[in-house]
Amino acid sequence: MVKKEFRAEPFSLAFDPATTALVMIDMQRDFVEPGGFGEALGNDVSLVRTAIEPCKKVLAAARKAGLLVIHTREGHRADLADCPPAKLTRGGKTFIGSDGPMGRILVRGEKGHDLIPELYPVAGEPVVDKPGKGAFYQTDLHLMLHTAGIKTLIVCGVTTEVCVTTTVREANDRGYECIVPADCVGSYFPEFQRFALEMIKAQGAIFGWVSDSAAIVDGLKS
Repeated sequence: MVKKEFRAEPFSLAFDPATTALVMIDMQRDFVEPGGFGEALGNDVSLVRTAIEPCKKVLAAARKAGLLVIHTREGHRADLADCPPAKLTRGGKTFIGSDGPMGRILVRGEKGHDLIPELYPVAGEPVVDKPGKGAFYQTDLHLMLHTAGIKTLIVCGVTTEVCVTTTVREANDRGYECIVPADCVGSYFPEFQRFALEMIKAQGAIFGWVSDSAAIVDGLKS
């Protein structure tokens, strides 16, 4: 075991690169680009786009260190058979499956469902398509991590208070140690971002650790 540490709150997190993976949550065009689902709901996508550059740095460092890198996408079948009615009818005037500037919103295979070019997977990096908020729900993510012997997850992506924290909570229940670089996650609501990160690291890292991109890169290099 190679013993390394990430600087983090509420205290440093020891990790072994051989058992650590980077999970990039839902950095999709529908969520972070103008004209997507996020903007159609009335949100300012510039607030989540601040995570792109820090995510690029962490992604590059993870690849260089040889970490397993997994990307996720939230979305549904073209027939919406995997989209529960309670989810299908939310969104105000804009709904999942309706037509948008980048195709049908959050439908697999549409332009808006795809990952942004800045963080696009390279050959060999799995992409997990998920129908829910959490990356473990109705997916084979746990199987992939378990097969690879992963114990520690670096979790980045959007949005902080929804898909990121849901995934962190799911991972915590499954025994993974999660670290979230605060500048690598984003929310349309700054107050949600702050409180979501506070909840993760509260009570002695009850769900995980909070750090930043510089600390993650340094930890992987050290």
